[in-house]
Amino acid sequence: MGVLAAQPGVSALVTSLRTEPTGRAVRWAGMRTERARKAAERYDSRIAEAGDGARIAYVRPAPSNGTPVVLLPGGPGLASVFLYHRLRKHAVVRGLDVLMMEHRGVGLSRMHRDDRELTVPEVTVEAAADDLAAVLDREGVERAVVYGTSYGSYLAQVFGVRHPGRVAGMVLDSPVLSAADRDTVREYRRELLLHGRGRLPALVREVLAAGAPDGHGAAGVGGVVQVVHEFAGPETLERLLEARLRGRAGRTWQWIASLGAGEREGRNQPFVAEFDLVAGITHGTLGFGANPDGLPLDPQQAFAAAAAHPDAPPFRGDPVDLPAALPTFTWPTAVVSGARDLRTPRPIAERAVSLLSRATLVDLPSNGHSAMDTHQLAALHVAHHVRNGDLDGLLRRSHRIDALPRRGPSGMLGPAIRAAVRLGL
Repeated sequence: MGVLAAQPGVSALVTSLRTEPTGRAVRWAGMRTERARKAAERYDSRIAEAGDGARIAYVRPAPSNGTPVVLLPGGPGLASVFLYHRLRKHAVVRGLDVLMMEHRGVGLSRMHRDDRELTVPEVTVEAAADDLAAVLDREGVERAVVYGTSYGSYLAQVFGVRHPGRVAGMVLDSPVLSAADRDTVREYRRELLLHGRGRLPALVREVLAAGAPDGHGAAGVGGVVQVVHEFAGPETLERLLEARLRGRAGRTWQWIASLGAGEREGRNQPFVAEFDLVAGITHGTLGFGANPDGLPLDPQQAFAAAAAHPDAPPFRGDPVDLPAALPTFTWPTAVVSGARDLRTPRPIAERAVSLLSRATLVDLPSNGHSAMDTHQLAALHVAHHVRNGDLDGLLRRSHRIDALPRRGPSGMLGPAIRAAVRLGL
């Protein structure tokens, strides 16, 4: 559930790979191996071998004698080596020793030591947590600050359960605690945007009653509402909804509705976002698309078609009861929460803080989901404070951190949406 999210079409992609003609599949494997070799050389990636023989790629651009910060992106399905190279550059400039592991089943970490591709059953959250321990072993690192965002926060917590002695501190950015979070997300979205008495809920109700202008019904409205609220804010969302009710801003609406189409259709972007082998986590563990309720603003609706596909792994549930485990975490933890976040909203972050013994909430009032992706300078400042054990400083400076200049792959999306709405396109 990071900036990219696996959506309908993942299972269809898996099916197409299964039925790929042998000769074409062999040629694809050869091309992929060559591209992987070039990418590994460009970013100076290294390989750690996991206990089951999976070859796990990672990068650590500026090793030091201090405590490194491990950065775990969201997804599941986001790569690390290519997609976050600018983030690593910013981190190094600020004196951080950062390490990023390519999640197993993605990008440079799709292969086993015997040169076969990993399979969906081999790609689990537990195995990925153990992969990180193998990477730390390979680097000779005893303990690290572990920063996870969105799904990466879930993986960070599982790592903390399985390898508590390796954690010096933790950052849970836009945290995910359980597959059952979806009930909290539904309730929060609908109270804020549907059932309330303010102008914004009234506009959402009017647009839903009028029918989605993109032809995709309530799911289409929900998708646009989420993007605009998180990236451009509630005031811009109000203006967009008012414009649509007057029959204006059609091109802007269609553009926003089209964002992430490749994800919704399950199209892999090699070494950037690859959803096929992580389907067991997406559907089996996190339950994306499981049990949609058919009502407006349901977070499960976007994933329902993929979850219902015959090839989608069945929902099994959480491998670890993380809410029960959090009170045992003894290290300092910063919980980062954007006030605009509709995917992992504030009540989930507040619950995490209440369960942890040494935690502080870092409130980013003008941010949405995943500071690691949408506000990278803020994310690095938080990591720096946690590495130094300075949770009190974080609490005092959270609003100053929020006001830092925007960096990250999605940093310009909010201004672009606001400009398009203002122009009435």
